[in-house]
Amino acid sequence: MDHRIILFRAMNTGGVRAAVGEQRAMAEAMGLDNPRTLLASGNLVVESDRDPAELEAAIEAETEVRFGRRIETLVRTPAQWASMMAANPFPDAALTDPAKLLVMVMKGEIEPGAVAALRAFATGDEAVEAVGGDLFLWHPHGIGSSKMAEKAQPRLIGIGTGRNWNTVAKLAAMVGL
Repeated sequence: MDHRIILFRAMNTGGVRAAVGEQRAMAEAMGLDNPRTLLASGNLVVESDRDPAELEAAIEAETEVRFGRRIETLVRTPAQWASMMAANPFPDAALTDPAKLLVMVMKGEIEPGAVAALRAFATGDEAVEAVGGDLFLWHPHGIGSSKMAEKAQPRLIGIGTGRNWNTVAKLAAMVGL
């Protein structure tokens, strides 16, 4: 049995409020093994061999039933997660200040022109790169004060969910990477 990394978009961070115990209970009810959560912001790891796309659709349908709203869900295999991590265009930032490196894990395609538009809002040495279908945003002065981070919304970039590099690394460890 392999693992699946499940990311909920806007779970407990301005969207649907669902305790981590409820997230684990939902996974168990769906037949997913050994559900484990990380933090209280929509990170779930399970054991499953289900196809990621099929599992995304099933979880989204179940969130609508359980929480009264369809929650956009992204599912990645450990191999996909490792590939995303290896593609990081800011490896020094990942080592020196991982809290300020954000990965927007994308559900679909990045919107045309998104990278150029985000770069127009960058200040100082902020940077953004699209690699492997995800967006990597470096905010050396903090994410909270960044105009570029503020503008990284679905209408501009497409549907995705952001995780800082600390969370990326913790999720990797949970699946044995």
